[in-house]
Amino acid sequence: MFNFYEFFAGGGMARAGLGTDWTCLFANDFDPKKGATYQRNWGRGTMVVDDLRNISPTDLPETPNLIWGSFPCQDLSVAGNGAGLQGNRSGTFWPFMSLIAELKADGRAPEMIALENVVGTLTSHSGADFTAICTALKELGYRFGALVVDAALFLPQSRARLFVVAVREDLAVMGSVDGPQKPWHTTALKRAHDRLPSDLAASWIWWDMPEPAKREMRFADVIEDKPQCVKWHTAAETRALLSMMSDVNLAKVETAKAAGVRMVGGLYKRTRLHHGIKVQRAEVRFDDIAGCLRTPGGGSSRQLILVVEGDKIRSRLLSVRETARLMGLPDSYVLPKVYNEAYHLTGDGVAVPVVSYIAKQILEPNLVAMRSALDQSTEKAK
Repeated sequence: MFNFYEFFAGGGMARAGLGTDWTCLFANDFDPKKGATYQRNWGRGTMVVDDLRNISPTDLPETPNLIWGSFPCQDLSVAGNGAGLQGNRSGTFWPFMSLIAELKADGRAPEMIALENVVGTLTSHSGADFTAICTALKELGYRFGALVVDAALFLPQSRARLFVVAVREDLAVMGSVDGPQKPWHTTALKRAHDRLPSDLAASWIWWDMPEPAKREMRFADVIEDKPQCVKWHTAAETRALLSMMSDVNLAKVETAKAAGVRMVGGLYKRTRLHHGIKVQRAEVRFDDIAGCLRTPGGGSSRQLILVVEGDKIRSRLLSVRETARLMGLPDSYVLPKVYNEAYHLTGDGVAVPVVSYIAKQILEPNLVAMRSALDQSTEKAK
């Protein structure tokens, strides 16, 4: 019913979220390992593994209804280097937009564009990078708005991300409201909007989305008893983790022990200052939500789990299948066999049910309305 291009595609999680009502005409990623996983799951027909700068309009078939771009976050993340849209990774936003401009010149501008990135995009360079994104969309001839969606509304993972959804300015907009609404328009987003100059603010859309039904999936639901790719720690290794905890975190473990049911906590190792000295701490949460999956740059970025059943405490790394489940991928999705490659793939991805929800609530209703308006216009012209 609809078709799209998927840029910075990774393993095709946006494609998984859009679902069977959407046909992928073209997909691109520069990473050969991610590209190979994409092809294993979606076939070889649409994925082109290459630097985006080497892609031209002649490589792109037909005219897409939507272009999806989850451009790299490394330079925009609060944990990144602060380079913003001038960085080597996040700066690929600019050739991406140039390619869309070339499509427009060719008469093939999509009706809609969707961008996804970290929430830090809103404040990067004191908001200048977000303003630059809005400026680029306006110069292309699009109206735009943004939402902050936490995957925790759909999945047991704390993962707030920014989604910018743009509509060609010659087309009518469905599903907008007069002002910000919770939970999609956060304080940070409202501040970013308020920093926009008047000409950009005039092109702004406050997208309207109903709140989803309460999430039923729990963190414990994704945990494997017998994972294939990781081993449970020895008792000594688990004790070592507990010894790295502060009194506050040890108290969380004691509360979990007294709960009377199996409790699963997500655990990260973090460097903290203690009496002016840097020490490595193990910090756990038992709120039935995993911490945000992060691309592993080292051991501290890998999330561990602590499973507490009364006095029995076990620990280990998250398995890659568990990370895939936390992103909303089905167990039929074929993951890389190498642990770090699989973790990198999922940690860099976009949560599948979030894409699905935005598609059902915003993308598809707008595209359907556009088609209806075109059909009516054609009928009047006859």
